[in-house]
Amino acid sequence: MATTAGAQSGLGKLDTSQPTGMTPEQIIAEMGKKESQFVKARDNYTFRQSVVMQSINDDNGKPDGEYRQVTDIGFDKDGKRNETVVFAPQNTLERVILDAYDLEDVAKRIPLVLTTEDLPNYDVKYVGKQKVDELDTYVFDASPTNADFKHRYFEGRVWVDQKDLEIVMINGKNVPDDIKHGHFSIPFTTYYEQVDTVNWFPTYTRADGTVHFAASKDGPANDIHMRNTVKYTDYRRYRSSARIIYNGQDITNESKPEKQQSEPPKQ
Repeated sequence: MATTAGAQSGLGKLDTSQPTGMTPEQIIAEMGKKESQFVKARDNYTFRQSVVMQSINDDNGKPDGEYRQVTDIGFDKDGKRNETVVFAPQNTLERVILDAYDLEDVAKRIPLVLTTEDLPNYDVKYVGKQKVDELDTYVFDASPTNADFKHRYFEGRVWVDQKDLEIVMINGKNVPDDIKHGHFSIPFTTYYEQVDTVNWFPTYTRADGTVHFAASKDGPANDIHMRNTVKYTDYRRYRSSARIIYNGQDITNESKPEKQQSEPPKQ
């Protein structure tokens, strides 16, 4: 079974002392390099993405509308990335309208990566060291340096494995909210698992929060409780000429992707 970054209930006490052996700046730089490798590696994997978005009736705590879609992310016969929808029941959401803006959050921003190329867009501050279940991690707070409605970014807390220097958990939201057009992000937590001997890939996201719609000529102010989950399962490496280099050694043949668990980490 792949190693799992645990739920937030599994967090240990935060140690605010400085890291030993490396400065926070060196850790961030090395993390960026590892995350750049992660992006290239994930592009050589197929996987299944399952999205559920629900509006919640706060009177009884139950969903009163739901959007659900299961998509296989793979490759066509020419080796190009493609997406195949395998399950998409009727959308029963009535109190909110989903658009490309919302689905882009799922595809691009919830599975956060902080590559060397991405880091100039963020102010990343060292917070301390902390246990995430059995993992020893460094903790950072990340905030965008120049976000706008066309260039939205993650804002929140990031946990980085001390050994592999890869992200194993994040908690925050995407900013800024576009109140005028009714586009909002609710707080979410994404967990990552080690799917081979090197790479930590996102496997589960849970978001829960209230979307505040301001009063307009079309109606009064309205608060809608949303609960969303995204699962990334069945990671399998696609045959390619790409190699996996770790600590100067070619370990491509040592990576044996396994079927990932379909259930979320224990809460």
